Amino acid sequence: ATIDAAQGLPLHLAHVQFYAYGKEGKNGFSSAGALFAEKINANKNVSVDVGQVMFSDTVTISSDVLKQFNSLPGAIPKKGAIFDGDANGGGIVPYVYKVSNYYNAIQWAAGLELFLLIENPEQVFFTTDHPNGGPFTTYPELFALLMSADLRAQHLARLPAEVLEHTTLPSISREYTLYEIAQMSRSGAAKLFGFVDRGRLSPGAVADIAVYKPGRDVAGMFRRAALVFKDGALVVRDGQVSHYTRGKTLHIRPRYDGQITKRLDSYYDELYGLPRSIFDVPDAALPHKDTFAEVPCRI
Repeated sequence: ATIDAAQGLPLHLAHVQFYAYGKEGKNGFSSAGALFAEKINANKNVSVDVGQVMFSDTVTISSDVLKQFNSLPGAIPKKGAIFDGDANGGGIVPYVYKVSNYYNAIQWAAGLELFLLIENPEQVFFTTDHPNGGPFTTYPELFALLMSADLRAQHLARLPAEVLEHTTLPSISREYTLYEIAQMSRSGAAKLFGFVDRGRLSPGAVADIAVYKPGRDVAGMFRRAALVFKDGALVVRDGQVSHYTRGKTLHIRPRYDGQITKRLDSYYDELYGLPRSIFDVPDAALPHKDTFAEVPCRI
């Protein structure tokens, strides 16, 4: 319904694995990844990032204080941090996604279905919703799963048998190429934002470049880049950091219909009883003057 409501306008849906579920089976929990992917393929105006769950130790972080408080009994280990502020707060609760857990396994399978069944790699983007779905340190293993049907089969053999009845993953033979990985994680994202100076290998582009040595151990290849250049400077050689540099938080300033500002002002006034400007963060509040950088875009 959300996709249809966009009426063909550009729409991005975040961490879609977390709502790619059905209600099939005795547990009332199944994968709807194939159905979701079909809808995405039929709507080229929609882009998504997956929020892939990975079998690993991680933590969940949320400003939903009560949800995090209620999750404390299931924490592994039995620890957590909850902060309840005047207006809002947050919570950090450790969590383990287990291959033996039916629900975790369905989540894992649903995310991979989305990656593998969405046809255009520039329409689906690479995330684990770090850290809630899995830490970013598991990215190399996820790349390897996307590039190898045999590796996925090895993992599937370890899942609870009933999981296989509620996912189409065992029937999917697609394997990403390295070129498609680059599209999904580099050029596609640049096109989505309308970047004109990055996400491409051509003269005049920002030289943020990773170089890998191909090998049988795909995860190891991604984990240990041969070379990494940041803004043209060599920062990693053979998996070891050779030079540290302070990055920037990048942002764009897309065009929009100015009439929306009246609606937003009214919304904040009605909801908070305060002007929208009170939520602005002044430059003086930032620890470094060069924390942010605007990137030119075509949007």
